[in-house]
Amino acid sequence: MDPEHHRSLPSQPSDLRQVLALRLPYVFSIHEQCFTKFQILKAYESPLPTLDFLRAHAQSVKVILCSGTFPITADIIQNLPDLELIVSSATGVDHIDMAECGMRGIGVTNIGDVFSDDVADGAVGLLIDVMRRITGGDRFVRCGKWTDYGGTYTLGSKVS
Repeated sequence: MDPEHHRSLPSQPSDLRQVLALRLPYVFSIHEQCFTKFQILKAYESPLPTLDFLRAHAQSVKVILCSGTFPITADIIQNLPDLELIVSSATGVDHIDMAECGMRGIGVTNIGDVFSDDVADGAVGLLIDVMRRITGGDRFVRCGKWTDYGGTYTLGSKVS
């Protein structure tokens, strides 16, 4: 990194942009740089009930980072008057009150189709497993049944 880049990085936690996390997002276990670039307000670690925590930080929260496991309701959104953006680490936005976001002009983004290829690969793998009976054959051998049946096992159907 060039020296100019180092000068532009925040030096104190108070210089970091605040991001509200209502539940521990999975992304934190992968990307520790989240903690160096943003001050994460961890509602999930607070002894306060969620709405009390929101009210305590209402004026400073501009961004919520969430996953699909925690609903972002109109109640939550209404308690954050300066909220500008909701970032979801899920593929959908069904857990976010989109009507409330629309009325308030709050941006919403998600990870889109980032896992689509992986899901498709997994589906093809499962199809091959079922059609060729790979998992069943594995159990057949591991359980020792291959000796009872003279080593014969029906391999299943062709996929191609």
